[in-house]
Amino acid sequence: MTSYSMIKVGNDYVVRANDKSILKVGSRRRAVQLISEATDLLNALTSVESPGIAPELPSLQREAPELP
Repeated sequence: MTSYSMIKVGNDYVVRANDKSILKVGSRRRAVQLISEATDLLNALTSVESPGIAPELPSLQREAPELP
């Protein structure tokens, strides 16, 4: 799980993910909105069930060729 935060640098806000700066924006409101959207997307991604692993054998069996 990614941990999001923001810090103020001068007049700007830097959005961080796991202590790594990823984006610089000019308003605090926009930084909070981006963090909220990123968190929502990650939560939606984890709630989606991944499809099962494809079977190793094909689903259709080959027919034996007819000999004359």
